[in-house]
Amino acid sequence: MTPFVILAIVLSLGVLLAVLWPLWRDARGLVLAGVATLGIATFALYRVVGTPAALEPEAASSVMPATLDEAVAQLEAELKKQPNEPEGWRLLGKSYAALQRYDDAQKAFERAVQLLPTDADLLVEAAQARLFNNADRKLDAQAIALLDKALAINPDHQRALWFVGLAQRQEGKHADAAKTWEPLLAKVDPNTAATLRTQINEARAAAGLPPLADAGPAADSAPALLTVTVDLAPALKDKLAPGDTLFVFARQVGGPPMPVAARRLPVSDFPLTVPLGDGDSPMPTLKLSQLPQVQLVARIAKGNGPAAQPGDLEATAITADVKAGSRYTLTIDRVVP
Repeated sequence: MTPFVILAIVLSLGVLLAVLWPLWRDARGLVLAGVATLGIATFALYRVVGTPAALEPEAASSVMPATLDEAVAQLEAELKKQPNEPEGWRLLGKSYAALQRYDDAQKAFERAVQLLPTDADLLVEAAQARLFNNADRKLDAQAIALLDKALAINPDHQRALWFVGLAQRQEGKHADAAKTWEPLLAKVDPNTAATLRTQINEARAAAGLPPLADAGPAADSAPALLTVTVDLAPALKDKLAPGDTLFVFARQVGGPPMPVAARRLPVSDFPLTVPLGDGDSPMPTLKLSQLPQVQLVARIAKGNGPAAQPGDLEATAITADVKAGSRYTLTIDRVVP
């Protein structure tokens, strides 16, 4: 008797807790819809590879995994027996991603795409898996090919368009990125549009183009969810130099290094106060308000980018609760070795 249906339920709950729980506060309808959709997909897949006997209580108690890792191991075993089930590989890829096993997630999504090559959502998920598994967090040629194929199937796929624009920015094609993103402004909600408009204007500025015309009150940024006071230890003040840049950002706790909110500021007198909100998200696919907690980072960069380089000055990262009125202090007190 196969335990596939029980594994799918356990894995669904585990992935939903890891991935969808941050949406509960601000998008309960979306979470419930995700649960329902995943449940329907699980039942449909069970009808293909499952067996009714596996639903008996005695069978369930004998195969019920105790942890998500154990459930993943059992699903891996089931897919060795039934290797041609794309939804099983999709679920396994999502589970790997929730466990931050990005290399395994990429391989699982690649297998799913082989079996279901015309699913635009799956193609975008596979491209995203390659992004997370890339040491430089860049979309490589294969990821871009997956996105192009997804857009050939669904030209209005919002996530695919966002990632294509991101790839263009990474390649230095700033005008192309702005052109790719601009049509999305009319399709996303106002807060996301405000974030996206900021990214478009940054791309346009990098291309030597003027900013977009003001869209009015609807594009106003959301209120600050975190207020961060950044200070500099006296012992490091003599290490400041003209052209240094202060980066303050929030990223997922235990997640990828890409920030969910970020501010780039010229170095000035310390201490200074930096508000962070949904309008500061560099990626409209994930907002600060969707996370219960984040890791706060402050760094004075000697180069142009936010990635830590030897000689940069930084503060020890702290974990912060995301809610309006929260205040935290970061003290930049060490040199990156």
